[in-house]
Amino acid sequence: MLKFYYHPSPNPAKIALYLEETGLDYEMVPVDTRRGEQHELAFLKINPNAKTPALVDTDTETTVFDSTAILLYLADKTGRFPLPDDPTAKGQALSWLMFIATGIGPYSGQCVHFRHFAPAGNDYGVNRYDFEAKRHWQLIDDHLAEHRYMAGDKYGLVDIALWGWCAPLPFIMGDDNAWDRYPNIKRLFDEINERPAAQRAQALKSQAEFKSEMDDDARRHMFPQNR
Repeated sequence: MLKFYYHPSPNPAKIALYLEETGLDYEMVPVDTRRGEQHELAFLKINPNAKTPALVDTDTETTVFDSTAILLYLADKTGRFPLPDDPTAKGQALSWLMFIATGIGPYSGQCVHFRHFAPAGNDYGVNRYDFEAKRHWQLIDDHLAEHRYMAGDKYGLVDIALWGWCAPLPFIMGDDNAWDRYPNIKRLFDEINERPAAQRAQALKSQAEFKSEMDDDARRHMFPQNR
């Protein structure tokens, strides 16, 4: 059995999609980050970094945190959506997978923070992360202009990793028309959304009640540096 520690946000969405694509038996354990549940001692024993997602494989007593690590662990465990065997193709898949992990995720997350949640007067931060988020997303779009999928000629692990960050892209950019700038990403995003597994992954957020308000208490939990 897999225990999947979940919050309805981009990184857990990747794991939800993988689990639904593969039909693995799992239990979703909600972690409401705006109520501070990620800082509770029981969860910190699973992920000392106090973030979702995290995974506990009770069959092997293995704990994994960080969404990319979880994807690689599950692909290795199950043989489903593995990285390519060919060294050249594998190198490309690993490169794009880590590009999403170290570029798309962090820069998009910081862009959201400085654009939507930081105190006023952070023009430098907004400009810095807006530029980098747009640059990273543009590289993805340029790649998809020449390839149907992120790695190889079929849907795979890198597409699953990217999908998690696609839904909030207009919010990241602060632009309801942001998709106009990235037509190739939108094409892939729409294709994945048509998959029954993606629809089940999206519905996972309705299985628990998660706090949606970013009030003072939520800010205290989400941004502890401001306490």
